[in-house]
Amino acid sequence: MNQWIVTDPDICGGKPTIKGTRIMVRNILGMMAGGYTVEKTLAAYPELTQEMVLGALEYAAQVIDEKQVVCGR
Repeated sequence: MNQWIVTDPDICGGKPTIKGTRIMVRNILGMMAGGYTVEKTLAAYPELTQEMVLGALEYAAQVIDEKQVVCGR
């Protein structure tokens, strides 16, 4: 899907992670949802680059776009 996101059944149970790390996309999304900026996320995970963090956000946007989302009222 993009160059930074990989899935491997032997790493983090097959959850999407940043290539070359065990950092799950959901961790990055959770931080961003909690108010972290890209810069603050990079400070928390110095092994990441801005491109990797943006790749995680892009991946999430693509996954949401492919899924049918049902919202309750």
